[in-house]
Amino acid sequence: MSKRVAVVLAGCGVLDGSEIHEVSATLVHLSRQGASVKIFAPNIDQMHVVDHVKGAPTEDRRNVLVESARLARGDIQDLSELSVQDLDALIFPGGFGVAKNLCTWAVQGKDCLVNEQVKAVLQAFHSEEKPIGLCCISPVLAAKIFPGCEVTVGHDKDERCPDVPDTAKAITELGCKHICKNVSEAHVDEKNKIVTTCAFMCKAPLHEIFDGIGVMVQETLKLA
Repeated sequence: MSKRVAVVLAGCGVLDGSEIHEVSATLVHLSRQGASVKIFAPNIDQMHVVDHVKGAPTEDRRNVLVESARLARGDIQDLSELSVQDLDALIFPGGFGVAKNLCTWAVQGKDCLVNEQVKAVLQAFHSEEKPIGLCCISPVLAAKIFPGCEVTVGHDKDERCPDVPDTAKAITELGCKHICKNVSEAHVDEKNKIVTTCAFMCKAPLHEIFDGIGVMVQETLKLA
């Protein structure tokens, strides 16, 4: 029987929502593995809206669920409707929307707050011992919620990953263990059933990021 996987989005666009290439890569790899996918997003306002040409915030206001529906081709549900009993695994693509809309890491770092629905979903899968896949900045959600877990956001000796050292330090300060991994790799925390890969935390060619997400998806499904 095919694995039933929830994919949770944070909007549409790297600077204020989910990273589009990471979402697409996740869905392609899930399709290739024969998984059955349901896409969710919280019905909340974005922290702000960013003009992706100028790279600057605008005065517009957008809704995370509505924007995420663009990536889901309209086939999406409110995160409040997610039932862990109906699913085998959970995956969060990255993008700044994770750090802005699903939690407040973008402005508060390790002292951030996680959206209550997002937190409840993560805790539900963890308590049911169902695997959680996270890429790019999304591993900070696990670091904040599950002290002692192991995650990766990249390799601190890779010059293409300038943000990794500070993020890894914050993860460590939360009582978790950061594992250095290259962009084409994923780390599997067997105890907590958490699988992570760095994706666009590394300024790597798109095909390397695509391959790393594929490893994350494959390892997540193995645990399901």
